[in-house]
Amino acid sequence: MADELLRVSDVSAGYLGQDVLHGAALTVGQGEVVAVIGSNGAGKTTLFRAVCGLVRPSGGTVHFDGIDITGLATHRASRSGLAYVPAERHLFPTMSVRENLVLGAYPERHQTEQLEFVYELFPRLGERKTQHAGKMSGGEQQMLAVARALMSRPRLLVLDEPTTGLAPKLAIEAYAALGELRRQGLTILVAEQQVPLVLGLADRGYVLDHGRIQLTGTANQLADDPEVRRAYLGVT
Repeated sequence: MADELLRVSDVSAGYLGQDVLHGAALTVGQGEVVAVIGSNGAGKTTLFRAVCGLVRPSGGTVHFDGIDITGLATHRASRSGLAYVPAERHLFPTMSVRENLVLGAYPERHQTEQLEFVYELFPRLGERKTQHAGKMSGGEQQMLAVARALMSRPRLLVLDEPTTGLAPKLAIEAYAALGELRRQGLTILVAEQQVPLVLGLADRGYVLDHGRIQLTGTANQLADDPEVRRAYLGVT
């Protein structure tokens, strides 16, 4: 594996004193794309929130580039180089595309250069930069959410269900853009239910079920695993 960038060790987390994630462990190497697959309610979002500081783990540790960031406030985790894109996107609907993007760069001063980068990656955003985010299609809003995260020049992009609410064609387009980011060397951790798409992008993956990591392997190993094929690929 490449130099380790993220290590999640025996992390448990949940809400109102009730853990829904139990002893999760994973690693992400520099330049890797790592997938976490699982059904609704498997614990994927809780895992990512624990990594990014939105949920304080009840046990275990999270290390980013060798530094313990367990329970670190989200804004501080972001400054360390983590960028999180939740499934809900959380855009500012009455602000323009450009305004949403500029907020993603705050408080850095490299806005012009990064704007050019994301407009090249997502040409549709450049065409609609003065449009209110709330008036965009679901696919365009997902592009904007990812682009806004990229404005901070993250070292690790954490994506929770990036195809949520997208038509199949738009989901494929979203993964084409992620493929370009991979070719440029960005490290990505992505949770997904569209298993064929994410295994086509990822180097390695983890299967999360009922809050526990049940299986891990390369993308090819998971795609060939009988349990994964039956549960997530519809192959009997």
